[in-house]
Amino acid sequence: MDSKQNTKFPLVVIVGGGFGGVELASRLAKEPVEILLLDKHNYHSFPPLLYQVATGSLECESIAFSLRKNFEGQKNLRFRVAEVTGVNTEQNYIETTIGEIAYDYLVMATGSTTNFFGNKDIEHYAMPMKTIPEALNLRYMFLQNLEQAVIAKTKEERDPYLTFVMVGAGPTGVELAGSFAELRNHVLSKDYPELKKEDMKVYLVDFLPRVLGPMSEQASNKAKEALLGMGVEVLLNVKVQSYDGNELKFEDGRVIRTKNVVWSAGVMGIVPNGFAKENIVRGNRIKTDEINRVVGTNNVFAIGDVGAIITEATPNGYPGVAQVAIQQGKKLAENIAHLVKGEPTEPFKYKDLGSMATIGRNKAVADLGKIKLSGFIAWLIWMFIHLISLLGFRNKVVTFINWLGSYMTYNGGTRLIIRRYVREALPEVDEAVQLPKTD
Repeated sequence: MDSKQNTKFPLVVIVGGGFGGVELASRLAKEPVEILLLDKHNYHSFPPLLYQVATGSLECESIAFSLRKNFEGQKNLRFRVAEVTGVNTEQNYIETTIGEIAYDYLVMATGSTTNFFGNKDIEHYAMPMKTIPEALNLRYMFLQNLEQAVIAKTKEERDPYLTFVMVGAGPTGVELAGSFAELRNHVLSKDYPELKKEDMKVYLVDFLPRVLGPMSEQASNKAKEALLGMGVEVLLNVKVQSYDGNELKFEDGRVIRTKNVVWSAGVMGIVPNGFAKENIVRGNRIKTDEINRVVGTNNVFAIGDVGAIITEATPNGYPGVAQVAIQQGKKLAENIAHLVKGEPTEPFKYKDLGSMATIGRNKAVADLGKIKLSGFIAWLIWMFIHLISLLGFRNKVVTFINWLGSYMTYNGGTRLIIRRYVREALPEVDEAVQLPKTD
């Protein structure tokens, strides 16, 4: 078992280098603790811009930053690339791909992954987009399908390759639908002279009655209006029944022939083995008290998408957005410092700073408290907030230059197929043929 270094300070193990984990580790820099940060990747990524990686507007390096470089100079922190496979809260250690690690305080900040609600066919054939590898897979798949469309001999053969369906009308679905619509309207005929923009169809579908459900009705209406103006077909109050890689079927009998389905209709927390089942609540999240401490434990915490503070005011926990994770990371750093010093802790209180979503060029919506914005001003605010939130000066500069180039030329990004995306065969279909993963 990997034990603590020779130190009189308690060891805080943080699992996950996302928004919450990075904020927590940074805030503990001057506290009397040792920190061990674990993540299965050696970088922090910026999920709000994944859709631009997926559509080729940005390279993945622009939204990723080395965790080691980020904490360069923080003397009380060590970083290891590892994945946690189990937690023993009674004996205070975790099982990882690099061995067992003992802790004094454990913080789960593992984030979330795509929730397919148990539909194995949809999970296999639809494309998720929660990580950089998944965004790259989506990029290569849709570029390969455009190449297939070019060589298709008939319209019937070509149509499925040029039909793009986003399932889930939250911010991810709306932003992706807008990006694909802009590709069709401004890029398709330039990169592929054989194809007409009228040949490419973009759908946004959801079982809810409006897009951007958590945002204000005004933002929802403005977003839908903008999408329709860009040529996106918005289908609401429809529920997906199945998808086999060729046909997306709905419960009302409707069918869309498509090779391109992106699933953003739900998320679920990433929880390793070892937590009591009664503490796992809706969305596969770990139930915590008001200081983010896992119910039934003294020294284990969960923040961000994987944690859920269940109270009368928040029966389903706080929303899984970056600001919640960041604010929880900040407050938990204060409370861990209080615990180490034997001082009383303070409950976490979320301050809603507002919600934003971009739809396309000069089009965005923003709910900033009582202020509701849309159009060009909201788009500028969205760009500024996301730009300053990126880690690393280089990433800010490169992203800004990319955005400026795209705005001036209507044709930013390179859209290179660096490696081919090949979907694994379904085991029950052919167990003898297993194509390699591309992650």
